[in-house]
Amino acid sequence: MTTTGTEAAISSPNLGDQQHLSIISGPPLADEPGLGTLTLPGFLREVTTRFGDREALVAGDVRWTYADLWERSIEVARALRAAGIGKDGRVGVLMTNRLEWLSGFFGTALAGGVAVTLSTFSTKDELEYLIDVSAVSVLLFERRILKRDFAEVLTALEPQLETAAPGAIASAKYPFLRHVVAVDDTPGGAIEGWADFLARGSSESRELVEETAARTRPSDAAVLFFSSGSTSKPKGILSAHRGVSIQTWRFARIFALGPEDHVRCWTANGFFWSGNFGMAVGTTLAAGGAIVLQSGFDASAALELMQAERVNFLVAWPHQWAQLQGAPNWLDVDLSAMKYVDLNSPIAQHPTVSTTYTEPLQAYGNTETFTITSCFPANTPVDVHGNSSGVPLPGNTIRVVDPLSGEVVPLGERGEICVKGPTLMLGYLGTSLDETLDDEGFLHTGDGGYIDDVGRLVWEGRLTDIIKTGGANVSPVEVDEALETHPAVKLGRTVGVPHETLGELVVACIVPQDGIPVDASEIRAFLKERLASYKVPREVLFFDDSEMAQTGSAKVKSSDLRELAAKRLSE
Repeated sequence: MTTTGTEAAISSPNLGDQQHLSIISGPPLADEPGLGTLTLPGFLREVTTRFGDREALVAGDVRWTYADLWERSIEVARALRAAGIGKDGRVGVLMTNRLEWLSGFFGTALAGGVAVTLSTFSTKDELEYLIDVSAVSVLLFERRILKRDFAEVLTALEPQLETAAPGAIASAKYPFLRHVVAVDDTPGGAIEGWADFLARGSSESRELVEETAARTRPSDAAVLFFSSGSTSKPKGILSAHRGVSIQTWRFARIFALGPEDHVRCWTANGFFWSGNFGMAVGTTLAAGGAIVLQSGFDASAALELMQAERVNFLVAWPHQWAQLQGAPNWLDVDLSAMKYVDLNSPIAQHPTVSTTYTEPLQAYGNTETFTITSCFPANTPVDVHGNSSGVPLPGNTIRVVDPLSGEVVPLGERGEICVKGPTLMLGYLGTSLDETLDDEGFLHTGDGGYIDDVGRLVWEGRLTDIIKTGGANVSPVEVDEALETHPAVKLGRTVGVPHETLGELVVACIVPQDGIPVDASEIRAFLKERLASYKVPREVLFFDDSEMAQTGSAKVKSSDLRELAAKRLSE
């Protein structure tokens, strides 16, 4: 595994001159090793030059080397230029994790445009909002995803797509949209097929594309990702090349992986979520590894794929771990290649897996900072990380303030987490940056937590999610962590439900493991041994998987779950 010698620096946050206040800073960004060119075209050029003949992407029987990824991205960039995309032109990418997602994403950067990543879980109404607010000029999409036909969804939103010729869209509803391209077939009308779209670029100069890429500046707009929408309508978050590139290079170091580790990464989590993009795409490509693509999550197929491709690094969420363990072929597959998986994860319990690796789980971040702001790197001992949320990464400053006054609170006191640093967003769509940041340039995250006496951040959840019961504050995250150590709990989330006398009632919502009997009294008894009495849920409710809808960051939509729990309790 790669070691860089920066772990000590990262593990020693600067508490500043006023050590009694909740302010911590990481080392200077200039001291961070492993950073290459701070633009996406520069990142792609560096890794594809360095690892040219290495395998970069695997999708079924199709395999792309790093050289292939560069060429396919250039091909998309030429087609986009022919479609009118230049500097700052917005290109929507609505696909599962497939080869064209990555060539479309990087091709947009090479053409000088802004890649707009759209969730394949979007409903018709959500997609209507996303296309409108993002102002994409070109939409690259996958038509058939599970039982959904996105061509039908799009033509329902804009009937002109059925009648206009390809590339002839002039929609009053979407005045910026000019081209709609399907990667998997050609529905007809204004929707163009992938081959025809790429053919558009044949007359565009390759040299012009490469020069456009070379002229990209770190401060230029690079990507538009959307927040997961766990508490409200998704926010469009515009990030510069510098911020995205820092994180993309950085993740390989954080995971302690390099070219000599021959990383083979599997994930089925959408790249349209910034965390998944950073961890899977950033880590793997920066380390010269290969990404094994699976468009949609199927546990049995995933296990077969991991075995066949000798996967050694996973990016997965808790509900996926549970499904992998519950798959009928769980004990039949050979997962002995698995090395860079946390030794405490369910996959490490597989009889063929042997590992001493610990993931960099002690971390905190937001889409607004294009993922992590603080963390401890992989293999940090527990006596160093203390189950915290890490220390600031290079260039970052974190402070905790009183949510009402905005004043920095004393060290150890709870308040709102505020951050600033080199990966901070350019801004939200439709909102000027001075309305978003405070006078000192800090983003107020809406998350609650504190800084401990050795300068580690401890995240406790959304401030709006802190449960106030009987005069005490309960962090649902703390209860959730205890819940999920119970063998019968597949997924556990805690919410506060309004109560006449207590203010809020602590309620545990659980999806149980298949085939393991459990009841509310057993759960409460289990938690009483691990939590203070006022933190133990007064009520325990059981749900099916489908009832606890999740976002791409494995966050249950707390507002929806709170309503669901209140309804169940009133029945």
